[in-house]
Amino acid sequence: MKLSNPGSVPVYTIAGPSTARPLPDWLARRRNRSEKHSPENVNNFELLQNFEFEEASNCIRVSEDGNWIMSSGTYKPQFHVHSTQELSLSFSRHTKSENTTFLLLSPDYSKSLHLQNDRSLEFHTPAGCHYETRLPRFGRDLAYLRQSTEVLVPAVGLSSDGSGFGEVFRLDLERGQYLRPWQVDVGTDDEASGLQGGINVGSVNVATVAEYTHGLCAFGTSIGTVEFFDPRTKGRVATLGGQDGEITALDFSVDGLSIALGTSNGQIQKYDMRNPRPIFKKDQGMGLPIKNLIHLKTPTGERKLLSADKRIIKLWDEESGDLWTSIEPMVDINHVAHCPDSGMILTANEGKQMHCFFIPSLGLAPKWCHFLDNMVHEMENETQTETYDNYKFLTLPELKALSLTHLVGKTNLLRPYMHGYFVAAKLYDQARLIANPYIWEEERAKRVKEKVDKERASRIRGVKKVKVNQKLADKLLLKQKEREEVDTNAGILGDSRFGKLFEDEDFKVDETSREFRNLNPSTLIPGQNGYIDPTTRYVASSDEGSDDEDDNNDKEAGDEVVMQISSSRAQGSHVKDTAFGSRVPQTRPVSKARQGVVNGEKQVTFVPKSKKKEAEAPAPEKKRLDGRRSASTNTFRKQ
Repeated sequence: MKLSNPGSVPVYTIAGPSTARPLPDWLARRRNRSEKHSPENVNNFELLQNFEFEEASNCIRVSEDGNWIMSSGTYKPQFHVHSTQELSLSFSRHTKSENTTFLLLSPDYSKSLHLQNDRSLEFHTPAGCHYETRLPRFGRDLAYLRQSTEVLVPAVGLSSDGSGFGEVFRLDLERGQYLRPWQVDVGTDDEASGLQGGINVGSVNVATVAEYTHGLCAFGTSIGTVEFFDPRTKGRVATLGGQDGEITALDFSVDGLSIALGTSNGQIQKYDMRNPRPIFKKDQGMGLPIKNLIHLKTPTGERKLLSADKRIIKLWDEESGDLWTSIEPMVDINHVAHCPDSGMILTANEGKQMHCFFIPSLGLAPKWCHFLDNMVHEMENETQTETYDNYKFLTLPELKALSLTHLVGKTNLLRPYMHGYFVAAKLYDQARLIANPYIWEEERAKRVKEKVDKERASRIRGVKKVKVNQKLADKLLLKQKEREEVDTNAGILGDSRFGKLFEDEDFKVDETSREFRNLNPSTLIPGQNGYIDPTTRYVASSDEGSDDEDDNNDKEAGDEVVMQISSSRAQGSHVKDTAFGSRVPQTRPVSKARQGVVNGEKQVTFVPKSKKKEAEAPAPEKKRLDGRRSASTNTFRKQ
């Protein structure tokens, strides 16, 4: 993916050939191996699998549902069908002759009509070629009337009845027969020149239909006229003439109120259907025949007109007629197609690969490649420091710092541009090394420092000193340390909305207040040893005293804390809560078998025996107890 046209309306090349002519297979493979790891090709990707032909492509169209792309090419004559849902080639099919143009008769690819250069019409289905028929003369274009299921084929030469008019053949697909052709004036009365294959033979070059509006049919001729026919009356209703050159492209606007035409000398004109004078007239600039005209609409409602010749594609503003943007591929263009409701433009060209261009200002990416929007957004955020990969742009002060000013105007090594010069990248590196021999060591030290700073990012760089609430600030920094996002200027500490929390004395947290001690019972209070337990109570003068009396009693007691055990109390009975010290004498004494009576805690000390001495000591003799009964009557055995 490459930004091919930087400017106010950027254009991105998604796919397409990088050379003007196709390379041999052996040379292309060698170049791909050598450029595999080059910076230009690291981020390249294949949008559609096998989106190419062996030699060139002739025509390309997108189905109405947007799920299929059909294209025809050579050599050998064939056409491909790509599935946009799978981003791959669905199937390819060879034909007997080369394809001139084709139409998709159904919302998908299942019904297609192909005009071949051997005067034949082929109807194709997913199973193959369904039917083939021959035309009396060579056809130039195809148009389809959905209301009456008629195919219109503008042809070359004069009619056979000697009337001196050209013909537009009509094929009724419902009945399967040819209807009476429409006669179009092609401006010749010479029978010799009107023969098939004559030098100056007239022809009907192009046809278009206002399908979704009034339904008029327009035909462009070789004498520079446009004739309009009404399918309901089967006759001519108007003629537009006075054009320089042949009419090679026609297209109705979406509302059907205007029509755009292109001529063989590169002129583009837009007409209102109610006015014979053109709204604007533009020159493509190349002097080549216009191949395609397409009316487009941006997401903001602006209307654009796309015109394409052999060399360049231009988009014009319909209201002002100003040039909006342009696309100039490296190969010759044969046909252009636009993906509906998107900014994607596809081209069939003389190169091996077909082109895909994406214009974000024209619309979003199609649904089948919506990821292009994110890629374009990332590329727009990148900083472009250099205009070319192999050249570095330097201003005059930078040249003086590198001692290269003596080359200005004396060599081609410095190419002037704007307020500076372009210098070859190798020359720039060498001059920078000569001017500062220690530049590599400085660069290395700089990178080492950046790496060390990056490793220290998870550590606390310093203590945030604030006027009030220092403990709260330290607590916040501790939480940032646990998340490995330490920054004294981030979060609450760096937010100006909470600045008074650490500066104004009115926002200071009083840790000695009762509210703070109730909310934070385990917080260490100055003047006391240990933490406050949640079960702590303050002894009051009476159970029914108010909060103020409790506070006075606490102060009179000298803030003395007495630990008590809460027990159940029957209604109206005496309180059974007593202190620990008064309960100790009432407990049952410990058994005399133990060493003394223990109240509370007891300390036990012992000295471990050495395993070495225990191993060296003799085993103790087993001594029989005197009280044990002996089964023997031998008196000596008892001693």
